[in-house]
Amino acid sequence: MIGVIATLKVQDGKGAELEAAFATLAAAVRANEPGNHAYQLCKSRTEPNTYKVLELYADEDALKAHGAADYFKAAGPALGAVLAGRPEIEYLDGV
Repeated sequence: MIGVIATLKVQDGKGAELEAAFATLAAAVRANEPGNHAYQLCKSRTEPNTYKVLELYADEDALKAHGAADYFKAAGPALGAVLAGRPEIEYLDGV
């Protein structure tokens, strides 16, 4: 199992746009990636412009398939337009 935590900082007033774009992406992930076990956007309770994406993949192949998916690549411009910087990505190994 591979875990991923992506920290996304959004521009002021752009949270709803991020949430909408992510909802479309998450639906595609859930429908097309059997190796993905979790793909959830969460909003910080203490930092209003900070979101975290919690992800779980069965293995390295499932993680690679996610990154190579056309719908993932297509979501980049919509997500990038509302971010206040590059996402911070942390990779974790299941134990």
